Amino acid sequence: MSDETPNADDADDLRERLLAARADRDDAEAAIAETGEESVVAAADAYRKATRLLDDYEESAVGTGDFQAYVEFQDKFLGLVEDLPEDLPDRDAFEAAADRMDRRRLRERDFEGARADLEPAAAYVDRLDRRTETTDALTEARRDAKLLLNDLDDRIEELERLVKLGEADVDAPVERLRDPIEAYDERVTEEFRSFKSSASIREVLSVVEAAEWYPLVEFRSPPRDLREFARESPDADEPIPTLLDYADYTGSKLDHYAEDPAMLQTSVAVHRTYLERLDAGPLRVSSPPPDAETLRRRANELVSVLSRFADEETIAALRRVRELTRRDDYERLRTATRARTELTDDELERLRSGAVESDLAELRDARDALA
Repeated sequence: MSDETPNADDADDLRERLLAARADRDDAEAAIAETGEESVVAAADAYRKATRLLDDYEESAVGTGDFQAYVEFQDKFLGLVEDLPEDLPDRDAFEAAADRMDRRRLRERDFEGARADLEPAAAYVDRLDRRTETTDALTEARRDAKLLLNDLDDRIEELERLVKLGEADVDAPVERLRDPIEAYDERVTEEFRSFKSSASIREVLSVVEAAEWYPLVEFRSPPRDLREFARESPDADEPIPTLLDYADYTGSKLDHYAEDPAMLQTSVAVHRTYLERLDAGPLRVSSPPPDAETLRRRANELVSVLSRFADEETIAALRRVRELTRRDDYERLRTATRARTELTDDELERLRSGAVESDLAELRDARDALA
């Protein structure tokens, strides 16, 4: 489907296309059923075989040039017609073609005439082809309808989100959530920066690896060779900034600073980008916060990770954030925070004018009609 935002007109157009595709497919099925599936298939197969023989032997069997080809063609063509079922639809068309070809010398106009004789039977091939075409068209329309339904569901969900945000109390004291979260985020950002700058790479990566046990603390896992460096290298007692400086040294200079220069070059230097980008992002909560249950679970996991390097005041700041979820007005304040953060001026205007609710109602009706 298109990358454009789906609307009710898209659903109406596709619904009409589906109805038309079903009608075309049903008409094609009815045309076959009128004669009978088995009879139509048999007649179409006979027509294809007969015309293939005409095409294959037209050049070699005419005139007096290739007697063997002439005999072979007559044997195959007349034999084909002779073996056709007596009740085959339009059998007389095949018999007329056979009578035309049953002569001692064949001319090009005989082949042309035989094709004309067989023309009534071509309709059975057309019926089968039409059924295939209409079935494919219906399948494609159904596929597009499924994709559009998914797009409509996403758009409806987005509009429902806007409506919910539009109901928020924008005058609510959101600072009651914002201030504790910002205080914690600032503390944990600075503390992790200090930890990364002063602690050994072994200690820092041990914290990151420990976070792998906590799915809501989403650090990117250290590369395998960097893990091995932190565990095995005698240089792993150095902090990350120092090791990154070493990685820039030439071989002779590095020999004076590193105990295992080769391992440092193949581990630290190769993964400079990973180490430079390692920060407190996965430890921050940020605003607007998630729903109360998610924040409680995440805070519990964060406490387990922070306990490996952070001071008690940072952990206490996180606990104050966790306590916010027990407020009776948490969801109201959270929704108000989201409204202030997420709604654009255009969305606010459309909410005030009722356009969002109108679009939502139209899309729901269109989706129900298409489903």
